[in-house]
Amino acid sequence: MSTPLPAAKVIHVETRGAVILDEASPETRDSRGIYLPNYIEPVSHIAVDVGGSLAKVVYFTRSPDPPSSPSVLATGGNSSHSSISTPPSPSSDGPLSQPFLPSSSHSRQNGALTPMVLDNPTGGLSGLHENLLHDTILRRASMQHFPGGSLNFERFETDAIDDCVKFIQDLIERSASINGVSIEEMRQGVKIMATGGGAHRFYELFRETLGVEVLREDEMECLIEGLKFITLIPDEVYFFSDELIQSVAHPSPSPASLERPGPNPPKYAVTFEGNPTPQLPYLLVNIGSGVSIIKVEEDGTFERVSGTSLGGGTLWGLLSLLTPATSFDEMLALSEAGDNAAVDMLVKDIYGQDYSKLGLKSTMIASSFGKVFKKGKEKRKFSPEDISKSLLYAVSNNIGQIAYMNAEKYGLNRIYFGGCFIRGHPATIATLSYAIRFWSKGTKRALFLRHEGFLGAIGAWIKNIDGDRESETGEA
Repeated sequence: MSTPLPAAKVIHVETRGAVILDEASPETRDSRGIYLPNYIEPVSHIAVDVGGSLAKVVYFTRSPDPPSSPSVLATGGNSSHSSISTPPSPSSDGPLSQPFLPSSSHSRQNGALTPMVLDNPTGGLSGLHENLLHDTILRRASMQHFPGGSLNFERFETDAIDDCVKFIQDLIERSASINGVSIEEMRQGVKIMATGGGAHRFYELFRETLGVEVLREDEMECLIEGLKFITLIPDEVYFFSDELIQSVAHPSPSPASLERPGPNPPKYAVTFEGNPTPQLPYLLVNIGSGVSIIKVEEDGTFERVSGTSLGGGTLWGLLSLLTPATSFDEMLALSEAGDNAAVDMLVKDIYGQDYSKLGLKSTMIASSFGKVFKKGKEKRKFSPEDISKSLLYAVSNNIGQIAYMNAEKYGLNRIYFGGCFIRGHPATIATLSYAIRFWSKGTKRALFLRHEGFLGAIGAWIKNIDGDRESETGEA
């Protein structure tokens, strides 16, 4: 049965002129701040989406200093550096990829939270006086801060949830100092908007350690609200062209030409959607530890129609057993250097060539890990790099096919992929894109997001901005 969204709301966050900020390190490729130059309302709530593997934090800050340099790529300018993993803008001509580095500690500091009213002594002020007070606060804020503010993104491993709590605690304390108020006053103006399974599991930890109000939001509603908002940001939604899919998924000196789904195929590039507006209906494939597939109708109602337990947690778990990698970024780095053909059985290993009658190229995977077991022969050793590439392809191909079958079943051509499994990784994006293109014969498109892992946290943040809320505040 379809679960309806609450009545349509106006998102009050002003997104005109929004710019995705530049970050130097690959580990922040999916968590760059978004500078909102025209949003001046004070905000003090913090959104936390705690899943089985990762905890994601979204918060808005203002600062007397300008934000870090807006990404030249995001604004469509020229740059001497680019990569698929960032991903680049349509105008970028840089290299296809760059090595992935292990995650570093969370050291970014992006201004302070700005509470609406830390301690309102006015009690029964009339509406007119309240409006005057509000305008005075905004004028004072505009003189003390650089115009607008930044929407910030951080992530932590759920197993290290104490690090996440400590980060939020430091943010609250720093904000109290910058705002010139006591920590007690600051806590009165701060709320934690929690979603995901961890909103229940870690409810008491957040509430007691931080000393602030904790409100819990429905996970699926937050995903849809988050996607609705993030698609308003310019250069957020992107897709791979056919040539780029082929180049990354099946690299060769001279890749074969692909059939075109239409008379004006996309160019050899990462292509950004030029019309940053939510477009309904669509399918959302959220890939976290597991996978949820959500159908969103034209009227905004949604339903979880499918899913699979074989998701990011499967990849991370098996690679932890099979390779020396200790983090997801290390696993991605290994896969970058790997050759899955050393582990997987390909079509050419069976037929010696393409199987043209069925549309199977010689380089297509016939059996994941098919070369590992050879009866009666001595066990071979396989490199961690090759194992990582093979397993990444196996999980991604499986998700791509399940996504296609659901899109076909419900007649949906737009398929958004979200979740921290993707992390802007070119081989993952190319595999999912190729699967959708292959099975749909070019009639459906895989769409990706630069902040794909933060949809739930963004949705929880937006729901509190709207003000019309029915959050859960106590124990279930």
